[in-house]
Amino acid sequence: MLLVPCKPIFGLVTLFCLARGVTVNNYRNMSSLAGIHSVTYVTVPTQDVAKKLAHGLVKNKLAACVNIIPGLTSVYEWKNEINEDSELLLMIKTRTDTVDALTKFVKENHPYEVCEVISLPIQNGNDKYLNWISEIVPPIDQREKQE
Repeated sequence: MLLVPCKPIFGLVTLFCLARGVTVNNYRNMSSLAGIHSVTYVTVPTQDVAKKLAHGLVKNKLAACVNIIPGLTSVYEWKNEINEDSELLLMIKTRTDTVDALTKFVKENHPYEVCEVISLPIQNGNDKYLNWISEIVPPIDQREKQE
């Protein structure tokens, strides 16, 4: 938080007020495309599963790009046991309004009983790259009209 000077009271004393200046400044710097796009993360057990999901997501226009990142070690609790497994991470760039359809596709094509699909909005970035995502992945309302 920032200390921001307030108007002088009675012309004599200047008080400092706590303000959410940091938050305000962050939003001033954000792209006009803030929140329209998201990055979704999915973990997978093998390279074959990663490629199958990545190709399916891009082919079905649910993602503009999928990075396959090898070499993860995941430690987690499942069915009352601590597990440690080697996995790969899919970093998926899409539209925020498409995340539900993307999640449905992953769940239908993923070998895990409960697969990880988590998403974060993109708040800032290269406008040309973000516009490219928009060109590749149609808005969900346009997708529904095409189907």
